[in-house]
Amino acid sequence: MDRLKGKVAVVTGSTSGIGIGIARLYASEGATVVICGRREERGQAVVDSIEKEGGQAWYHFMDITKPESIEKLFADVAEKFGKIDILVNNAANVGLRDGRVDELTLEMWDAVMQSDLRGTFYSTKCVLPYMQQNKAGSIINIGSMASCGGDLGSTAYACAKSGVDMLTQSTALQYGKQNIRCNCVRPGLIVTPENENRVPQALKDIFLSNIMVDRYGCPEDIGHMCVYLGSDESDYVSGQIINVDGGLNSHVSTVAQFKQLNSRTW
Repeated sequence: MDRLKGKVAVVTGSTSGIGIGIARLYASEGATVVICGRREERGQAVVDSIEKEGGQAWYHFMDITKPESIEKLFADVAEKFGKIDILVNNAANVGLRDGRVDELTLEMWDAVMQSDLRGTFYSTKCVLPYMQQNKAGSIINIGSMASCGGDLGSTAYACAKSGVDMLTQSTALQYGKQNIRCNCVRPGLIVTPENENRVPQALKDIFLSNIMVDRYGCPEDIGHMCVYLGSDESDYVSGQIINVDGGLNSHVSTVAQFKQLNSRTW
């Protein structure tokens, strides 16, 4: 369990959901994990749970919408631990108002872009000097299946996450020769302790009928991929957009309907 031994990892948005799953697996693999988000009490609870299991973790406040907060996070982590090996850009505010193109105001659009794209960009920009100084680094962006195609709503979110895809490839290209890798993980339906009771059964049924495996995703599914991408095992993997969605986006969109008809094709 030492795949990340000796590495310092910053996991943004790690006070809930997928972020906690990533952070706990990182710590179990030997990394020193920086837990960050706006909710100090919840962040400290994550730290305490990791330390109780023998891992190393530290909480630092961060507001993904505030550039000065992002700058301070990386400066303080570098000062405390001497380096930053891994950055997981997980923080995003999925609770922001969104909708169809005709429903969106500029204020709604800007709020989503600020949280879900600008924050990822600026965190990447701020961590790069520390990784360049260290002559190595792995940046892992958490994207979304929303960027795989058009949808009936969530227009701004989908556009922001599509931007994360391209930011991933641009970062990988521009800094790869400096031994800094960048990849993106796109989760499918991930059921977390926070959202389990809020996801309608009808929605779960729709997803399950289209997922190739016989279950929904959990935070650890994303965490395992992030462990691989943060470890030296993935030294030759960069610029990749990786779906961790149970196969949801790997087939034609009519599969679920054909299953109901007991038909293989039209």
